[in-house]
Amino acid sequence: MLSWVATFLVIALIAGILGFGGLAGASIEIAKIIFFVAIVLFLVSAVVGLARGRRI
Repeated sequence: MLSWVATFLVIALIAGILGFGGLAGASIEIAKIIFFVAIVLFLVSAVVGLARGRRI
């Protein structure tokens, strides 16, 4: 998922340089959403991993 974030950030940078402000803004927003979803999934995975590790 983080590779998607990097892809959208590159798209936003190129679009911003070329003057496509709307496309750049949309790409940044999509990158933010995907980034926060990835963080939430990581935290859920970490909590589940810790909970499973304690039950022996």
